[in-house]
This record gives sequence, C-alpha cells and structure tokens, in this order.
Amino acid sequence: MNYSELAAPYIRAIAPYQPGKPIAELERELGISGIVKLASNENPLGTSPLAMAAMSAAINDIARYPDGSCFELKNALSERYKIENACIVLGNGSNDLLELAARAFLSPGDKVVYADHAFAVYALATQAAGATGISVPATKEFGHDLSAMLQAAVQHKVKMVFIANPNNPTGTFLGATDLLNFLRAVPPQVLVVLDEAYNEYLPQNLRYDSVSWLREFPNLIISRTFSKAYGLAGLRVGYALAGESVTDMLNRVRQPFNVNSVAQAAAVAALQDEAFVRKTCELNQAGMEQITQGLARLGLKYIPSYGNFVCCHITNSTQSGENGAGQMYRRLLELGVIVRPIANYDMPDYLRVSIGLESENEKFLSALTQALGETA
Repeated sequence: MNYSELAAPYIRAIAPYQPGKPIAELERELGISGIVKLASNENPLGTSPLAMAAMSAAINDIARYPDGSCFELKNALSERYKIENACIVLGNGSNDLLELAARAFLSPGDKVVYADHAFAVYALATQAAGATGISVPATKEFGHDLSAMLQAAVQHKVKMVFIANPNNPTGTFLGATDLLNFLRAVPPQVLVVLDEAYNEYLPQNLRYDSVSWLREFPNLIISRTFSKAYGLAGLRVGYALAGESVTDMLNRVRQPFNVNSVAQAAAVAALQDEAFVRKTCELNQAGMEQITQGLARLGLKYIPSYGNFVCCHITNSTQSGENGAGQMYRRLLELGVIVRPIANYDMPDYLRVSIGLESENEKFLSALTQALGETA
C-alpha cells in the first residue's frame, strides 16, 4: 500500500523546503577541504561570547525539561521592547512562528497573499494548512508591491498576508511609511504577518519601531529570529510579538517545549551582547561593499540588498545552452564555494550569496572570476 495516499491532497502536493548545502556534504561529494559556505545567510563571526558562556552553563541542566513558558527569555524581550510577556510567543526559529500562525488561523479554503520571490515558507505553511496562496507579482525591482497586495487581499477576501522586510531572497526593503499605509488600509479582519528576520541589519536611518504599531493594529504579527545577526542559527530560536488574543491562539498550537533550555539561555545572553551585534552589522556592511563592488567590476548586475546577502544575475549564454546560474552554482561548488541557487523562487538566472568574512568574500569573487573566464 502507498501510505502517502492517506495524506490530504494538499499535503501530498507540497515540495519540501531545500536548505543550503552543508559543508560536510560537499566535502564527502568532492573530497575537497577549505570550503567556504555563503549559502544560508549565517553570521560569519559565529556566536556571541556571552551566548557561548551561557550555553556552557546551561548544558549542566539538560537532563531536565526546559521552561515551557520561556520565562527568562520573555522577560528579556519584554524589557527590550516594552511589551507585556503575554504578547510574546517563542518558537523553534522564526519558521516555527510562521507555521504556528498558519496552523492557528488558516483552514482549508482560506486565502493568503504573499509576494512573488518572497520567503518559500509562506507558501509551504499556507499549503500545509489547506489554504490557497495568492502570489502577487513583484513589479518593483523584485520587491513587494504593497498596492497590488492590498488589492488582492480585498478582492479575494483573504485571511492572512505575509510580508518580509527585508525580503529573503531578494534583500529588498519597504519603508515605514509604506508599511503603515498598508496596515491602515488593509481590512482589520486580515492578519498581517510582518517577517523581520533581517531587521538588525538595517542601517540606523532606515529603522522603524514596528513593535509600537501593535497598539494600533491588533491584526499585526511581528516575527523575528536569533538565527541571523545574533549567530544562533544552529539552536533555532525565534519570537513573535502580537496582541494577546493572537498570541493566545499561537500558544494553543505551539508544542509545549519547542525551545530547548540551552537555546533559551543563549538567546537571553545574546540579546544583551549589543557589541557583538554592532560588530556583526559593521562586518556585514563592509562585506556587502566588497562583494557588490567585485560584482560590478565583473560586469554582473545585482539586486541592492538590505540583508546579509545579495543576489547576482548570471546570464544564460553558456556553451551547452544550460541555465547559466545553475551551471555557475555547480562550478563554484567544484572551486570550494557554496552559494544558493534560487530557481525555486522563480529567479533561475540569479544566485544568492551570503556576506562572509573578508577572506571568504574574496574566495567567492576569485572563484567567480575564474568560472566566468572559463565560460567566456
């Protein structure tokens, strides 16, 4: 018997999320060392020293279940954002929060709006709930078209809208005024999930206080993560901020111990290590300039990015007629550099490159230069 037939049709239709290739996997495949991974938007500085110390202390108590309420982490977040503990939900990475929002509020037949080239989990979470996703064309330089998304939300009577700011994988950014205008125009019964996983990388002059918007918009859910600027990707810690009636529903579908004790301790410490986050952002800014200037020297177009990654355009003019970006991705693997092909985001001619250390960025640019010379 094919037991997959027992699953709902919308579950069987899901194409599983494909993460970036791990270094160990490439080492096994090609038998090479010295590999640079610039595929998963991880923090090249590693982890906050304060978080490392907190993890070491917490490891002694792992025989016991973690605090299911995440009391200390909620207190730290409450103090940082001046928000009640009841308005905070913790998750196993921000992906967990996105899926919790879908599970709590979506049913088969409901409709959800998100943008073309937006984070793949929006469509996956929508489909897993049996709801129907409406992907709105990104007509503004690969960025969200909020006017078109608003029109779609009203026309199709959707229940939820996902917005990523900055967006992954394109790195595009929406200003505070545009977001506020959208929130004030969208019907109040439509839940708006504002995914701010890369919020910490924004330059100071572009930052905005979205948390304060929760008082005006009870239909707003803000999701953030410790995986990026805080360097805790391997521990999986994310959080959502929303009104109590929303967080109450999220907690009803949340697993009791979805954030482990070591992760909780590390996140509390990382939140206090402002020097580490500042150093991370400074390194990211310098690395972004290094890579984008290198791409420009090579005559390659790229999408201006406000995250810790950048998408570059690779032409299709290869000798075999094969997709240029796909061929370039494989050649870079052979040269010991892992980047991210994003054909699954309907961007088959682009590669996404995470910002790394100066030496890692240089290895990528050198490998890219060599590969381009081979296909010239």
